[in-house]
Amino acid sequence: MIRRAVLLLLAALLLCAGAGQAQAAGYRYWSFWDRDGDHWVYATQGPSMARPSDGDVQGFRFAVSEDSADAARPRGQAGFDTICAKTPAQDGKKRVALLLDFGTTTDAPSGETPPAPRTACAQVSPDATTAEALATVAKPLRYDTNALLCAISGYPEKGCGEQVAGKQKPSAQKKDTSDDGPSLGLVAGVAVVAVLGGAAIWQVRRRGQS
Repeated sequence: MIRRAVLLLLAALLLCAGAGQAQAAGYRYWSFWDRDGDHWVYATQGPSMARPSDGDVQGFRFAVSEDSADAARPRGQAGFDTICAKTPAQDGKKRVALLLDFGTTTDAPSGETPPAPRTACAQVSPDATTAEALATVAKPLRYDTNALLCAISGYPEKGCGEQVAGKQKPSAQKKDTSDDGPSLGLVAGVAVVAVLGGAAIWQVRRRGQS
């Protein structure tokens, strides 16, 4: 009976380890960001809905990401004064600074090489959306039937938000979430260990009392 209890505990521990190592699927797409002070914030609206103000800085990053919390941020400095230094202000127009990060070879579709990151200053009408600003400086753009942005400056040549088997790690630096608490898989595994461990101990005690 004791041997059976030990085997139950070992099986539970293996289940726990497997749950922690499971990889979530990622998606290859262009993420959209707003610059807030010295850091990037994931945009709450899509580029076709967002209407930036004069002097705003926005960024796009192509990468494999699991979700918005996992998405890789645009790389490089993104000051408005630097990006729009050579674009003088005009009456009746607004200037929007854009940083375009085409990602890394790790995140690139098979057979494609990402262009180097670049910046651009779009000068557009005061009511223009981010998508309209982007269209003035980064053609050709490509969208799918659901208006999802698929390509900027023709990159990538094909594909749009496709799922990628086996989560790839973006190369950009991101917040280390290792101290944010245990994963759901780990918690579930520990719960299983506790339940099976308790059952095993109960069986051993029952055996000893019989």
